[in-house]
Amino acid sequence: NKERLFLRTVGMVDWHRSEDFAPLMLVMSGREKHRLIRSLREVAEALVAAWPTDDGKEYIAAVRTCLNAIQGNIPAQEARTALLRAAEEAGIPVIAVVR
Repeated sequence: NKERLFLRTVGMVDWHRSEDFAPLMLVMSGREKHRLIRSLREVAEALVAAWPTDDGKEYIAAVRTCLNAIQGNIPAQEARTALLRAAEEAGIPVIAVVR
């Protein structure tokens, strides 16, 4: 796959991949009430486009952790864990999704 080869070449992981990412559902306010998170890409989209605030210690840590995971420096699971901490900080309920 050309996209995966490119991502490895530039030192990034395939952030669309969901095989090693346990899915979860964020219960957000607004238009898109339930947001399914299955990959690093969806973590990044939730943090950047849908998060109710852009401050908070755990939020900033989650953004940084997500970027590090996209760059391949840490496992995707660490970004998921950071997202959970940021959701708790922001008062966003999380539902575990069973495959």
